[in-house]
Amino acid sequence: MHNGGVTTLPLAWARGWAADPGRAVLLTDHDLWSAHDVAEQTAVRARRLAGLGVVAGDRVVVSARTTPHLVLAHVALLRLGAVVVPVNPAAAPREVSHVVKVVRPVAAVTDRPDRFPGPELLVTTPDLPVLAGPDVPLDHAPPGAAALIGFTSGTTGAPKGAVHTHATLLAGCRSLVTAWQWTPQDRLVHALPLFHVHGLGVGLYASLLAGASVRLLDKFSVDAVLDAVSEPESTLFFGVPTMYDRLLRSPRAGELARLRLLVSGSAPLPPELFARIERVTGSAPVERYGMTETLMLTSNPVDGARRAGTVGLPLPGVELRLTSGGQVEVRGPNVFEGYWEDADADRAAFTTDGWFRTRDVGELPDGGYLRLVGRSSELIITGGFNVYPREVEDVLRQVDGVTDIAVVGLPDDEWGEVVTAFVVGRASEADLEAAAEAGLSPYKRPRVWQRLDALPRNAMGKVERRRLRPA
Repeated sequence: MHNGGVTTLPLAWARGWAADPGRAVLLTDHDLWSAHDVAEQTAVRARRLAGLGVVAGDRVVVSARTTPHLVLAHVALLRLGAVVVPVNPAAAPREVSHVVKVVRPVAAVTDRPDRFPGPELLVTTPDLPVLAGPDVPLDHAPPGAAALIGFTSGTTGAPKGAVHTHATLLAGCRSLVTAWQWTPQDRLVHALPLFHVHGLGVGLYASLLAGASVRLLDKFSVDAVLDAVSEPESTLFFGVPTMYDRLLRSPRAGELARLRLLVSGSAPLPPELFARIERVTGSAPVERYGMTETLMLTSNPVDGARRAGTVGLPLPGVELRLTSGGQVEVRGPNVFEGYWEDADADRAAFTTDGWFRTRDVGELPDGGYLRLVGRSSELIITGGFNVYPREVEDVLRQVDGVTDIAVVGLPDDEWGEVVTAFVVGRASEADLEAAAEAGLSPYKRPRVWQRLDALPRNAMGKVERRRLRPA
């Protein structure tokens, strides 16, 4: 891929489409859009958005189930210079209202118009069934202009809007194309949602930058993914650990072996699941690490050792350091500009010398592969000792009969917080206690065990620990 003065994703995409207009870009079960089709259809949609009154710099909420229309609308908005604000189509009304209140969008592209009431907001569906406006300049947004406001997952507090510019999006995608050796011959089996940086920024935007094609699925299902994987052109699959666990339970799981790269992210990949993937497919998965605020930061290598329990090495252009307390701080051209109209959050997020505080806690053993041990916000302080849930969970997850587990600190008059394990599965308390005794210092061992049928998780598979704590 030649950079050649390209400073934004839309400009890079447009040049790629013009250079090879006949190549496949977007595919579903029944349809195919060539590079020419995507260039033309996104230009038409950009004019339709302009006809609604959307201009460069306007914020536009995008909230709909995954379809090719949604993909084309996303791309059209960026080509027009509007600011995309993705929202989970399953978000609660309170969450939708929070986003609308914070960013004050001019329009919403949605298949649920009832969720965006009020005369002050233009509402349209992803196919944009409106008359096109006049010709408008496309792919002209400056690198420093806002391109996307991604709201944090809100697992530890009210979601904040992280502002990415055209430059940060391009830098983040370029680093992945380089690190994962992405080429126009690749085809991604895409079953991730398009309201999160994993499915949108990594899956869609970077695929388009690489000149690769996207085999789009409207949702994750084991058989639909494996059917798409079996197509000769498919080479890549990106998923969250929950997806891999379900795929490996299928008698068809061995079909994954035909792909050149299996990438896992958005939630920790347990070492046991890493080993199962490697055993079934013949190759180790690539676990990587990123955030809404930074896009991707580290990755296990394509060529080289892929180490279970780690998220790999810094991606090209990313600098990483650990504080004395083990907190991960990063900087690079992929790091966001700041939170939308939230100067207090910005001051808390960045150090005085310009590094972003991820609030993740990690270790850098020999070899420089980052191992994440928890988030500072999840820290349990019990009897004056610090406990990170990830360490406890990694030990207990090895117990036979543990399907899933989460560890949190619950208020306690004597200890301040008491280490509490929420367990899914048939493992006995005696076996759990024996594993804790064998693998953990006394202060790290859970004092309370609770059983659940399932852990509360968000759409990207992250455990919502706040829902395990009393209100």
